[in-house]
Amino acid sequence: MSIENTYQAQQAFFASGATFPYAYRRKQLKLLKKAVKRYERRILAALHADLHKPPMEAFGSEVGLVYGEIKYCLHNLKRWMRPEPVSSPFMLYPSKSKIHRAPLGQTLIIGPWNYPFSLIMTPLIGAIAGGNCAILKPSELAPHTAAVIANLVQETFAPAYVTVVDGEGSEVIPALMQHRFDHVFFTGSTNVGKKILEMAAPHLSPVTLELGGKSPCVVDDKVDIQVAAKRIIWGKYFNAGQTCIAPDYVLVHAKVKDALITAMKKAIASFYGDNPATSKDYAHIINKKRFDTLSSYLSKGTILHGGDTDAANLYIGPTLMENAAIDEEIFGPILPIMTYEHLGDAIQYIKQHPAPLSLYVFTKRSSTEKTLIEQLSFGGACVNNTLGHYTNVELPFGGVGYSGMGQYHGKYNFLTFTHAKAVMKTGTWLDVKLKYPPYRGLGFLKRLMK
Repeated sequence: MSIENTYQAQQAFFASGATFPYAYRRKQLKLLKKAVKRYERRILAALHADLHKPPMEAFGSEVGLVYGEIKYCLHNLKRWMRPEPVSSPFMLYPSKSKIHRAPLGQTLIIGPWNYPFSLIMTPLIGAIAGGNCAILKPSELAPHTAAVIANLVQETFAPAYVTVVDGEGSEVIPALMQHRFDHVFFTGSTNVGKKILEMAAPHLSPVTLELGGKSPCVVDDKVDIQVAAKRIIWGKYFNAGQTCIAPDYVLVHAKVKDALITAMKKAIASFYGDNPATSKDYAHIINKKRFDTLSSYLSKGTILHGGDTDAANLYIGPTLMENAAIDEEIFGPILPIMTYEHLGDAIQYIKQHPAPLSLYVFTKRSSTEKTLIEQLSFGGACVNNTLGHYTNVELPFGGVGYSGMGQYHGKYNFLTFTHAKAVMKTGTWLDVKLKYPPYRGLGFLKRLMK
């Protein structure tokens, strides 16, 4: 089916009102969950083929998170869909006001290659819960996973409701966005996000952009070094650093720099062995282009650990560096380490870059935690941990400034894919004459409204 025919079919299906009822939305969410279970092995195999993802990482960050989102949504959807009563001004008595969450309509979800399953399925859950139709565009850079998604969706949903459009993003996405969507949800790089926003602007299509940025990791001098090292290494080299919320660089207090580096080297060996290239628990780089870009960073500083590469297997070992001059988001298994003497210096350095998607703080001082959270702009944060905030469906996930706009996960997923309709209902048994011309009673009105 052509893009034009798909678009028209979804418009007609949404206009029929079939997606509106709670029972329909619940049924589709259950169908999606059953389909994911049915395809689980194929999904994990595809993720390994595309990124060499270890089964533990692939299930935990992709399939498992999707299960969790569906479960949470099914448990809460009926309550989310109920009109929310709010108060009404006394001067409009007798009135009652409510907020109704209405479906948006036709949505477009564009996924990335680094978490190619969960980062397209999670917003789809929001679109379904919100009562919308959806066109999905998986990343062609993860072709095995894209193929599995296409088969899963085709087997589960009618194309007039949910469908997948394949092809080169540079060709397919502009063709799609010649049409007006009621919401566009994009996950990817800041540069591409800007282009998505430009293409959406002529149609005034609302857009959610989940982008990235240089997420800092600040390590105080009062800290549990061993725990900090393990959690930083785990968060950084999860999916070989190809995570939008991975620690991009470490700012460590000069007093504990050497101890932290020693502990991080120990953690790398503990996690991946003396030769991570042979580890079954370490992912590889997505493609040759990214491999070449990341390899070029290795000459931009002093390598403290790792730095080994294998182009044939798209492998770059877990690498620690210092004196690294890397201004852009690294998005790979290279971790620059810098020092600071005073917390204010660390804050000023972070502020030199656009607001990041995530901030990580390792400290035993509540004052350090408070200062960093209050003075820095970021999408979300962890204190004495990395990545964890993303997995909590009770927390909104999204960026700020160049790291994105809009939020999702849990209830925020539902809110993103619905519109808040304001409705006021006024009784007719009382009709105050003061509001009608000829006007009188201005003094009374002033007293009432002040």
